Amino acid sequence: MTHPLYVAFIWHQHQPLYKSRITGRYNMPWVRLHGTKDYLDLILLLEKYPKLHQTVNLVPSLIMQLEDYAQGSAIDPYLTVTLTPTEQLTADQKRFIIDSFFDAQHHTLIAPHPRYDELYQQCQQEGKVWCLEHWSDRDFGDLLAWHNLAWIDPLFWEDPDVAAWLEQGQDFTLGDRQRIIAKHREIIQRILPQHRKMQETGQLEVTTTPYTHPILPLLADTDAGQVAVPHMKLPDQRFQWAEDIPRHLRKAWDLYCDRFGCKPRGLWPSEQSVSPAMLPYVAQQGFQWLCSDEAVLGWTLQHFFHRDGFGNVIEPELLYQPYRLETPTGDLSIVFRDHRLSDLVGFSYSGMDPQAAASDLVGHLESIAHRLQQRQSADSPSEEAAAARSETSPPGIALDQPWLVTIALDGENCWEFYQRDGIPFLENLYQQLSDHEGIRLVTVSEYLDQSPPREVLPADRLHSGSWVDGSFTTWIGDPVKNRAWDLLGQARQVLAHHPEATEEQNPDAWEALYAAEGSDWFWWFGEGHSSNHDAMFDQLFREHLIALYKALQEDIPEALHHPLERHDRAENMRPQSFIHPVITGIADEQDWDHAGRVTVAGARGTMHRSGPIQRLWYGLDHLNFYFRFDFQAGIQPGNGDPNEVHLFWYYSDQMGYTSPINLSKVPNTAPVNYRFRHHAGFYLPTQQTWLEEAGEYGQWHGRSQQIQLGFQDCLEVAIPWSDLEVEPDWHVNVLAVLGHNGEFVEHLPEDALIPFNVP
Repeated sequence: MTHPLYVAFIWHQHQPLYKSRITGRYNMPWVRLHGTKDYLDLILLLEKYPKLHQTVNLVPSLIMQLEDYAQGSAIDPYLTVTLTPTEQLTADQKRFIIDSFFDAQHHTLIAPHPRYDELYQQCQQEGKVWCLEHWSDRDFGDLLAWHNLAWIDPLFWEDPDVAAWLEQGQDFTLGDRQRIIAKHREIIQRILPQHRKMQETGQLEVTTTPYTHPILPLLADTDAGQVAVPHMKLPDQRFQWAEDIPRHLRKAWDLYCDRFGCKPRGLWPSEQSVSPAMLPYVAQQGFQWLCSDEAVLGWTLQHFFHRDGFGNVIEPELLYQPYRLETPTGDLSIVFRDHRLSDLVGFSYSGMDPQAAASDLVGHLESIAHRLQQRQSADSPSEEAAAARSETSPPGIALDQPWLVTIALDGENCWEFYQRDGIPFLENLYQQLSDHEGIRLVTVSEYLDQSPPREVLPADRLHSGSWVDGSFTTWIGDPVKNRAWDLLGQARQVLAHHPEATEEQNPDAWEALYAAEGSDWFWWFGEGHSSNHDAMFDQLFREHLIALYKALQEDIPEALHHPLERHDRAENMRPQSFIHPVITGIADEQDWDHAGRVTVAGARGTMHRSGPIQRLWYGLDHLNFYFRFDFQAGIQPGNGDPNEVHLFWYYSDQMGYTSPINLSKVPNTAPVNYRFRHHAGFYLPTQQTWLEEAGEYGQWHGRSQQIQLGFQDCLEVAIPWSDLEVEPDWHVNVLAVLGHNGEFVEHLPEDALIPFNVP
C-alpha cells in the first residue's frame, strides 16, 4: 500500500488575560480586534475546501475573553473612546487616540483606505502635537471609525453594513461607530459555534492549551532553564510548584468539554514547551497527543537537522513522523513541527505574490515527498514493489509508509502583513492542495487514528525546551524575568500558607495566580522582545499578583506597586522578529519596528564621535537581508563626504575564499582588517549597486544581483539570500563601511560586527 504525503496545519490562537483584576476592565483591545479579523475568517475560508482538514488550537484564556466580548460585558479603553461623542473627548483622550488608533499595519490595514491613510500621513508628516492642536471633531470621529473598520476582515466586506461604511469613507457619526462595534460583536459571536460545527463535521480538530498559557516545565521547576543553557542565571528563589500543572490542565479540559461537547484529544503546550516532568500530568488528564518544535526533537535525538540550499530537511524521516512517549500514567503521541515551513507562512510569504507563495509552499511539500521516496527506495528495491507503487499511488508521489509534515504557527498575527489579510494566499494554497492528488491535509488525530507512532522516545530523555532554540531563555534567565519569577514565587508561597483558601472557597486568589503564571508577561520582560505596550504588560502582571494578595487579605509587597523595569525604548537592540520593509527610501517606522538598531552618532554622550550616520537598522526574513541608514539632520547624503556605503559579510565558521576590504586607507585594526566573503556596494549620487564575491589571491569578482535600493530620506536596501548563496542556519557577521571616492571613511558599528543566523 502506498500513501500520499500527509500534512497537518495547526493554527494557534492565543491572547493573554488583558482583564485587570483591579478595575475589572480590559486594558488592551486585541481580543476584540483579532476576534473581528482573524479567528472566524480562517475557518470560513477552509470550509470552502471540504477535502482539506486542519487543526485549530484555542487557548482557554482567549475563549473566556471572546465570550465576554460576545456578551457585551468587556470594555477596553479603545472601545470607550470609540463610543464617546467626539465633542465630549478630553485632551487626554484625544492624545490617546492619536497615539493608539494607528495601531495597525500601515501597508495592509491603513493604506488601502484613503481617509484612514490621509489621517495617518498627516500624523506622520505634521506630528502628533500638530494633530492635537488642529484636528477637528470630524477628524477624530473618522479616525475612531476607521481603526475599528480596518480590523474587520475583508471576508466580511460584502456584508451590506460593512460595504456601506467602506463606501461612505468619512464623516462618521457616533451612531455609525456604535453600529461598527455592534458588527464586531456579531462576528465574535460566531467564532466558537463555527469551530464546534466544523469539528462535528470532521473538517476541523480543535485542541486546547493549559488554562492561562503557562510554561509547564518552569512551573514544575525553574531549574529546567539550565537543561539547554547550563550556565543560565536563575531566579534567587527556585520555583517548584508541579502541583499547579494538573490544575491548569483540568481547567482547560473542563472548559473545552463544556464549550465543545466532547473531550479534547490534543494539547498545544504553551510555547511548545515540554519536559519529562510535565508528561505524566498530561497523560493522566486524558490527552492523547501534543505538539512541539523540531528543535526539541533535535536536542532529544542529539541530532542537528541539516537543510539543503532550498531549506528542505535532509533527513526527513526523522522529523516527519509522530513519536510515542511512554509515561507511568499512559502513553502520549507527540508531533514536531517543521520550524522553517511554519516560519515561511508566519513571516515571509506575506512579502511574496500570493500565488507564488502558495506554489512555493506546495513545492517544498513535493520536495519533501520526493526525498522520502528516494530514501525509501533502498528499503524497497524490488521491481514488484515499484510496480505496486506506480499502480496505486498519486502521480509523482509513492510513499511506502505514511509520513506527516506538521506546520504549526500563530494563527492571528501574521495575516495583517498579507494582502487582504491572507485571503488571496490561502485561496491559492487551498485550491492547489485540493487539486493535488499526492498531498492530503489531515487533522493530527485522524492521522494518528490511521497511523499510530512507529518510534518510541523515552519520556525521561525528552528535551526540556520550547520552540525558541529549544530553550527557555525567552521566559527566564534575564535579570528582569528572574525578578518576576521571584515575585511570583513569593506570592505562590503565601497562597500555600493559606490551606483554607481552596479553589472552591477562594476562587479569586487562584484565578489571580493562574493569570500571573501565564507565559506572556515573561516574554516581554527584559531583553529579547519589546513593544509599545511593555508598560501595560508589566502593570497587568503586577495587578494579577496584587489581586492574589488582596483575595488572601495579605499585605501587598511594596515591589508590586512599581514597574519591574524602565520602559524607555532602548537605543540599541537586537532584532525582535522577522521584518518585511517596503524599500522606498522613505522609512515607514512600522516596517522597521522589530528590526535591530545601532545608534551611531552623537546620541551616547559627548565622547562619542559624530558622523553622517545617526542610526543603523537591520533585520531579515526568509527572502532578504535588510539594512537602513538614517542620516544626521542637515546631512545631504550623496552630495558630500561620504558618497559610498559598503556592506561586508564575514563567515567565521565556513570554508571559502576571502578578501580584504577593497578600499584605500583602511586602518590595520579589527574588524576592518578581517577578510570577507561578500561585498555589496552602493554609490549614493547615482544609486548604483553592485555585489562581489571573494576569489583566489584576495581578488574580488562581480556577481549578478537583484538588490533593491531606496534612497530619499534614508538609505534602505534589501539583499536577497539567493544572491549570496548562503545556506540555512549559517552564522554570518556583517560590517557596514562608509567610503568616499574609493577611500575608507569609517565603519559601523564602531566596536563589533553585526551577527545573525541565516533563517
